[in-house]
Amino acid sequence: MKGGIAIAIAVPLAMLAGTAFMLWWRRNQNEYAPPRPVLGTTSPPQSLDNVPSSASTSGNPAPAQQGLGALPTIQRASPPDRRAARKRGLLPPEAVITFAEERKAAAIDEVFAALERELVGLVPVKKQVEEIGSLLLVDRARQRFGLMAPRPNLHMCFTGAPGTGKTTVGLLMASLLHQLGYLEQGHLVHAMRNDLVGEYIGQTAPKTRRVIDRAMGGVLFIDEASALYQPDNNKDFGLEAIEILLQVMENERDKFVVILAGYKDRMDVFFESNPGMRSRVAHHLDFADYDVDELIAIGRVMLERSNYYLSEEAEAAFREYLIHRMSQPLFANARSVRNELERARLRHAHRLAADQHRSWGRDDLMRIEAADILSRRAVAVPAGD
Repeated sequence: MKGGIAIAIAVPLAMLAGTAFMLWWRRNQNEYAPPRPVLGTTSPPQSLDNVPSSASTSGNPAPAQQGLGALPTIQRASPPDRRAARKRGLLPPEAVITFAEERKAAAIDEVFAALERELVGLVPVKKQVEEIGSLLLVDRARQRFGLMAPRPNLHMCFTGAPGTGKTTVGLLMASLLHQLGYLEQGHLVHAMRNDLVGEYIGQTAPKTRRVIDRAMGGVLFIDEASALYQPDNNKDFGLEAIEILLQVMENERDKFVVILAGYKDRMDVFFESNPGMRSRVAHHLDFADYDVDELIAIGRVMLERSNYYLSEEAEAAFREYLIHRMSQPLFANARSVRNELERARLRHAHRLAADQHRSWGRDDLMRIEAADILSRRAVAVPAGD
């Protein structure tokens, strides 16, 4: 009896003691346990040393830290577009360039130097060539930044008398356009009416297309282009050549450049009768006749290349010759200068060789004298001058 009573009293007391112990243990656990994570987070808390200070490799910003030791969140531009631009050879938007570097990279300084070296005067023409070169140079730089624009139309017309430098500028223009990436090859094909127009039905189209095919990747230079249009000749096939040119100049203008050359008045008539051709030619360069001082300067350059020079008396005689010759028909500017200096070399050689027993020095072999220049009184229109 007494034992049963003791058990009945001990069991509730043990249960009370166990409950009290459990309550005490849980309270202590809550006081020393780390904070529970905020709802929605899955990662365990980090120490301050492990917190990244900038954007992660995925491009997302690192979480900001609060309180003492907080690190700023750094927002940075995502780099994938920049890497892709490099792969395509493009510059990033923040890059800068100088056109001195662009000119050097395109290697066009020598072309402009040759333009100055080879041609006396022609200041307006040189300015237009410089403008065309600048347009392509800026386009080239824009493309490096991914700035695209329509390809400029560079078909041209050179007007002026013979011997004013049209073919020389055409050659230099071909080199310039090639250096700047506008033309693939940069060669020049010189053609005239006979190269394009046939005498019989069925000959003109294949002749014209053969010349155009040769010019692809370069410049087709058509000299005396106005001769393609002969309205008074009912049997003329020049219109057929013009129609083929018009089509190719429009449809394949990204593959070659056409330069039409001729006398200004004749080319004006040509364009008035061919509005389609006028609309396809964007640049008109007028080559003015040289004055006498420019012609003498051209003569000096020609002689220096061959190791000759004019004595003072010879230069005065040459000036007199040019002034008179310029007033005569068929004068051809620099071409006439070259022809007369070639004849002066012949007279110089004959004069020296005729005096077989006289001693001649190096300077004698270089110096052109007044006697070697055709006198004004003897000036006539030389054949083919």
